[in-house]
Amino acid sequence: MTGFGALEHAPAPARKGAGRRVPDFLQRFVLIELTGRRPLVLAFGLLTGAAWYTSLWFEPDARWLFGILALALIAVWFVLRRVPVAPPVALLLIFGLGTLIGAAAGKAATLRADPVSITAPIGPVMVEGWVSEVEPATRGVRLRLQVHAIDDLARGQIPKTVRLTHTTRLEVEAGRFVRCWAVLRPPPGPIVKGDYAFDRQAFYEGLGAVGYVQGRCRGGTLGAPQSLRQRIELYVAKQRRQLAHFVKARSGERAGGFAAALASGDRSFMASADQEALRGSGLAHLLAISGLHMGIVGGLIYLMVWRGLAMVEPVALRLPVQKPAAAAALVASLVYLILSGASVSTQRAFVMAAIFFGGILLDRAPLSLRSFSIAMIVVILIAPWSVLSPGFQMSFAATGALIATYEAWQRKRRAQIGPRDLKAAFWIKSLIVTSVVTSAATAPFALYHFDRVAGFGLLANLLAMPIVSLISAPVAGAALVLSPLGLVELPLRIFGYSLEAVLAIAHWVSGLSPLGTEAHTPMPVFALGLFSLSLLLGAIGRNWPQRLAYGTAAALAGAGIWWTSAAPSVHWGPSGDVYIASPGGAVDRIAFHKGDGLAPLRYADAPITSYCQTRICTRVLGDLTLVLVADQPLVADPPAPADSTTQSGASPVSCRSLDHAHLVLWAARDPAPSCDIPIVTWSDIEQQNGLSWRVDDGALAPFTKPPCDARPWQICPSYPG
Repeated sequence: MTGFGALEHAPAPARKGAGRRVPDFLQRFVLIELTGRRPLVLAFGLLTGAAWYTSLWFEPDARWLFGILALALIAVWFVLRRVPVAPPVALLLIFGLGTLIGAAAGKAATLRADPVSITAPIGPVMVEGWVSEVEPATRGVRLRLQVHAIDDLARGQIPKTVRLTHTTRLEVEAGRFVRCWAVLRPPPGPIVKGDYAFDRQAFYEGLGAVGYVQGRCRGGTLGAPQSLRQRIELYVAKQRRQLAHFVKARSGERAGGFAAALASGDRSFMASADQEALRGSGLAHLLAISGLHMGIVGGLIYLMVWRGLAMVEPVALRLPVQKPAAAAALVASLVYLILSGASVSTQRAFVMAAIFFGGILLDRAPLSLRSFSIAMIVVILIAPWSVLSPGFQMSFAATGALIATYEAWQRKRRAQIGPRDLKAAFWIKSLIVTSVVTSAATAPFALYHFDRVAGFGLLANLLAMPIVSLISAPVAGAALVLSPLGLVELPLRIFGYSLEAVLAIAHWVSGLSPLGTEAHTPMPVFALGLFSLSLLLGAIGRNWPQRLAYGTAAALAGAGIWWTSAAPSVHWGPSGDVYIASPGGAVDRIAFHKGDGLAPLRYADAPITSYCQTRICTRVLGDLTLVLVADQPLVADPPAPADSTTQSGASPVSCRSLDHAHLVLWAARDPAPSCDIPIVTWSDIEQQNGLSWRVDDGALAPFTKPPCDARPWQICPSYPG
């Protein structure tokens, strides 16, 4: 018995000899005791700590945080080294230590970050910089610029990176110096409770402003930036864009954008209808560069080098040919990681591939759950803020659930007596199990972040994944192998044909349920935590009854909290629209005022259901009455049906005309009257980036927002005058 399997069954190292105590302890802790559930518990501890730090309403002091972590490291080392403890206690200690490490990693990332952000909307101004990335948008594309200069801003006030929406025909490419006439605003924070904190993500990514281009960005004559890091980033961005162009041109008009997205991670060539169909059908995971794509690249390179060297007799007799093959596959995986944009799912896939190929190089047999745990630990240490992003949560949830399921399945097959299933039957079972497990594991996170889940996702995956596995993946690998010979035309064209079939399935399935299965009410974060705990308990249980019992109990508790949290609410966002959410999940989006801000991410896709066609609009919420006072009525085009709850109000509006209201949203230019009822003006919305109220016991209770400067990424807006 070799590798980790031998270590698992080896006797504990001797404690005698002071000079060997630390190495023996480290070897036992890392190689023996971490072969079980401890790495997974440690990884979830880091996840908990990083999530706790990034979601705090205040900024913890670094001295206290790192000091407590140092004491905890010493205490846990001493206990595990000197004191015999029961396994549950050891797991609890490791989880607590991981929580502190995750929180400290978040604090360290905050200290490393040095972004410069604008504090108020500016523009239109001339923005000059280098295009570092082209991203998809609802209309047009988004350009990330490494900024060289911005009019009217001093050198110390210029953000390092800005993101601009470009809606006209794009005539510049990644790596090019451009000049854009643009309007800029600070990265927006969450507008409603539970909304995704884009300002936090922008802080850690160094993104100091967002906005839109007026007209078209045009190329300039300035050369490459002086910074070596910036030049490398621009070179990689240029190569990614060229790869996307190359694959798109040779994969066909219909699926060329989809093929480019799978090959390079650049989704800007995809039609918005295709992206929405993939999301609505539950096939959006194909767009995330993850284990499937990394497996194609690394696995094919490994097999090609391994088989090639094995055919050379002098080399095969003198060298372990699998080791240079693993090294080549590791390098190829790293190159693909860089070219694909290094998203969270790609980082996870690369770390797991690195552990697999590293195990071959070191004559070790890495375990799947261990590689998953180490991948989570590495990603959290690199980007601790990503733990609250949908990409991190859905990627690791799906992968962890699949690994736990297949490890249990393999143990059952090894213990099986009698004939095994045929390969075709086993493959069909694997496809069904994979689709069911991934859909169930990612559903809570899809419901939390997007308030919906693909209603027929299982059907779409059962129809599309055989095409991807049997046709798309092999021909993509063939194109990779044949690219040095220039023989990529035929495999890429077949690749495009296969993806056309996948898109046809996506559009058909999404048509069965265009919006998917919608949530009845936004999921509370505590309920999501319990759903996540159910996945952890289902993975670390000793047997299937334990896993099923523990996981089901946590999931039922989360569902109960979610079910009892339903309550109607009102939101007035900086876009000017008013959103009234009912407990049943329906959202009434009222076109009320024309604002320059953004709509809440949670309701960005909600269609406008009604217009304020008179100056005063009235909405009734149970026993409460909401009155909207507009400066100029908004009219639908074509005109919307007359609203039975709207009424014309006298001008000017007086307290007498509002005496039936419980809350007044005042968007008129004329001053609001001094009444005894709460009146919220448009200037309040601009200053506070939107306001929200919850209907509680027949009264409207405002959601309190933390101070705008409570965390480093929360910017206090400033307005001229």
